[in-house]
Amino acid sequence: MDYVLAQVNIGRLTAPLDSRRLAGFVAALDSVNAVADAAPGFVWRLQTEDGNATAIRAFEQDAEGADGGILINMSVWESVEALGAYVYGPAHIAVLRRRRQWFEPMKEAYTALWWIPRGHIPTVHEAEERVKHLRAHGPTPYAFTLRVHFPSPDSDDTDMLLSPEDWTCPA
Repeated sequence: MDYVLAQVNIGRLTAPLDSRRLAGFVAALDSVNAVADAAPGFVWRLQTEDGNATAIRAFEQDAEGADGGILINMSVWESVEALGAYVYGPAHIAVLRRRRQWFEPMKEAYTALWWIPRGHIPTVHEAEERVKHLRAHGPTPYAFTLRVHFPSPDSDDTDMLLSPEDWTCPA
């Protein structure tokens, strides 16, 4: 079986999405999503009919007490390397560096990666389960991070892998 990489990340907004405080984030969404859509190794992303995911409600347990609620980003990539190249590439990193202006720090894991069979579209429920598992157990083949990940299930290798040192959050 052929596998691809699913990823989810969530963020607790510091203010409502339509506030002045989040104007820079909202202004960057279309261009950052366009870069992702055109990136080598990109397969799919969660979006509404209008092309974004800001209206999708999920991770309600994490939304409690958040002034602006929770945003979810979920996508599928050919490989960990393809996802890392996009995440730490120039277009996305510029927005990532500013995330503390728009998102509250989270004490628990807010992102998870996992392997799925090619053609499978991950669900929000599936993403929530992977994040919960990562929070409870740390990185495992079931749910892991970009920094600490595992080979796809069709690989002969089963050992934990570490991402390159330059794959660190700039914020």
